[in-house]
Amino acid sequence: MENPAGTSAILENVGGQDAAAVLEGWMQAGWGKLTVGNALSALALLLACLAVARLLLGVAGKLLGRSGGMDERVKRYILKGLKFLLYLLTALIVAGSLHIDVTSLIAVVSVFGLAVSLAVQDVLSNVAGGMVLLFSKPFTLGDYVSTADGEGEVAEITLTHTKLDTPGGQRVMLPNSRLTAGQIINYTVRGVRRADHTVTASYDDEPEAVRRACLRALSRTPGILPDPTPQVVLTAYGESAIEYHVRFWTRTEDYWDAHFRSLEEIRSAFARDGVTMTYNHLNVHIVEDGAK
Repeated sequence: MENPAGTSAILENVGGQDAAAVLEGWMQAGWGKLTVGNALSALALLLACLAVARLLLGVAGKLLGRSGGMDERVKRYILKGLKFLLYLLTALIVAGSLHIDVTSLIAVVSVFGLAVSLAVQDVLSNVAGGMVLLFSKPFTLGDYVSTADGEGEVAEITLTHTKLDTPGGQRVMLPNSRLTAGQIINYTVRGVRRADHTVTASYDDEPEAVRRACLRALSRTPGILPDPTPQVVLTAYGESAIEYHVRFWTRTEDYWDAHFRSLEEIRSAFARDGVTMTYNHLNVHIVEDGAK
């Protein structure tokens, strides 16, 4: 609140007082309890708090640097959050030294924080999901993953979204909250993958002959690992054919090449060994008029 009378009196006595007294009188007239002494002590307190905050941030940075298993992005987010809290605490301490009602300030900040959190609750849930992903590490950059909302190679992980590059050349952004709430299949993390083919052969073909043809086809397919050993097993008797499952393992980077090449080799091996690859037939009988 302004105090014109007090200010005028101070200005009239400028000639007979030193500058410090004039400044203190002006501050008392215009700011109530604020004096030069209070201002200087608040400034000293501010510098001390900033020095302590910087020291604590340095110690926290060194401690986080020693934790080799923690992701670098998690370390940055932790340091940013700690920095914000230390600066907020510094502001409250300095405000208290200036006789400012900190309680009302905290209440205002709390109400404002509540309003913001309600307005951006979806964003906050994505941020929480991002922290879960960064700590639990279900996948890393470059992994090929499958989720309920799509699959592809992980291109970027942010606090709110995870970006996937699909085999079709598309960039998909998935909310982190949906990823953490659903199933995630990581095809890269183990370094190997198993391929499964289902083939059929005629009832007239011996299962052992079918098995030999399939294994011969797999031996001609590059990229198939010898261990675990490829398998060809009889799995079902269909209406017009016997069903077999062909299984083999490859390195992750060789999976698709071996997958498609093995199908071609199986077809060639069946044709070379005389194994009948059956398919559904439809027999049409034409009955002439008057025939009994």
